[in-house]
Amino acid sequence: MEHERALVAPPSAALTRSPTAYSLATADPFFSYDRPATYGFRTERVSVPLRDDSYLACDLHRPATDGRFPVIVLDYTAYDQLEDLGRAAAYFVTRGYTVATCNARGSGDSPGYLDPFSGQEQRDNYDLIEWLAAQPWSTGRVGQMGVSYGGHSSLLVAVNKPPHLAAIIPMDGISDWYENTIYRGGIYSARIRDWQRSTAPDTLTTYAQHPLYDDFWRERSVKDRWKNLDLPILEITGWYDRYRQGMVENFQARPDNVWLVAGPWRHGGPAGQLADIGNGPYLAWWDRWLAGRQDAPLPAAKVTSYEIPGPGAGTGWRHFSTWPPRGARQERICLAADGTLTAGPGAPATRSFTVNTDTSPAAPGERLTFQSRPCRRDVVLAGEITARVRAAFTAVDGNIAVVAENVTPDGRASRITQGWLKASHRLGHEHAVPVHPGRAYDLRIRTWPTHYRLSAGHSLRVTISSDDYPMIDSNAPTGRVTLHLGRGGTEISLTTLGEAP
Repeated sequence: MEHERALVAPPSAALTRSPTAYSLATADPFFSYDRPATYGFRTERVSVPLRDDSYLACDLHRPATDGRFPVIVLDYTAYDQLEDLGRAAAYFVTRGYTVATCNARGSGDSPGYLDPFSGQEQRDNYDLIEWLAAQPWSTGRVGQMGVSYGGHSSLLVAVNKPPHLAAIIPMDGISDWYENTIYRGGIYSARIRDWQRSTAPDTLTTYAQHPLYDDFWRERSVKDRWKNLDLPILEITGWYDRYRQGMVENFQARPDNVWLVAGPWRHGGPAGQLADIGNGPYLAWWDRWLAGRQDAPLPAAKVTSYEIPGPGAGTGWRHFSTWPPRGARQERICLAADGTLTAGPGAPATRSFTVNTDTSPAAPGERLTFQSRPCRRDVVLAGEITARVRAAFTAVDGNIAVVAENVTPDGRASRITQGWLKASHRLGHEHAVPVHPGRAYDLRIRTWPTHYRLSAGHSLRVTISSDDYPMIDSNAPTGRVTLHLGRGGTEISLTTLGEAP
């Protein structure tokens, strides 16, 4: 699981830019913003009181001078990384901000029981923000930012609407903890368990007790409270990150107050990766919304996206007014019995595969693959690939995994995106519905969104199976799955900025 302590990196402590990032900075002043450090730096440990008479252990990093300054809550997590976060805080403190780094309840020196993203943790975060706003050294304007756990926390506290929270910067955050992480498509994420064991082992029991979407998950959901997500939000995600769907969904739900930056990044934030954007955009955001500096720019466009793969096939940074971009269109591609992807449906046919029940990659007889002809010209995928899989199962339930890959002329394949669905969750995750053996069902499977250039001469390959090792549990019942192909059968829909492959 990429959601690990080692990868939850704070913003970079120095402005470093790759040549690609510099071209973005040239095109958009938001990404080249900076101003000199003018303050010294001091740190103190405090206990922040909570409404239930408990407290949070926090380090306050403040300018070494008297005065009132805006406050940033930096990476509110359960990882006890206060020393590392203190180093990251220096950039903002020396430019006129107080930065609070805190251990969530039940972690580090904060007493209590750790329950990640629970209502209790959200209330604690709310109380922290309001306490910081009330201090004599505070202007009363508070922002919050963080990566992964800290990104989740920023979004969740925002929908609780603490009065003094002015803006947030979530990086690699979520829209829904159930769907984005634990039970994507209704199937338990095999990769999350290592994180659970190391961070919150009790969740190995509690999460397994809630396989359906219920009030336990609604409490941990941003999506369930999108109407409250109404403050200025700078979302930062990567097209290789496993939470990108949630971040895109947040933007699509609240396009008026959310700006989206999606780079060529894996989980852990941009710091140290290709096209690292440095600290300038974060400072511009806080100067605008916390310090009230009208000379601090906003992003030039609502969506700033890096077309992957890169460097190489992709054209790098692009600006769009919305997502998917204006002008993108839906292209339907059918899956044919001969293993090809075609523009039109062929004759009705069926093909079958055996369910993979091992914790290992699917063998040839446990998957079906379909490949397009080589692209005549470059095709840009800009959104989701959605699959309508018409399938029958010999068992009383089943899993369907859809994986899309880019195949080079010499046969090398690289993953573009993927999506999964448990058949009994085809009408939603709140209730499981029966699966009758032998009956065909239409299953709609959404893959994670992407901004990907499929180069001329390359092909699109789609694999359908019951498993996606090591991403999800191989927990489908034994048996076989039959796909219905041709007219009225299985097909995929691409969101493209060019002709379909």
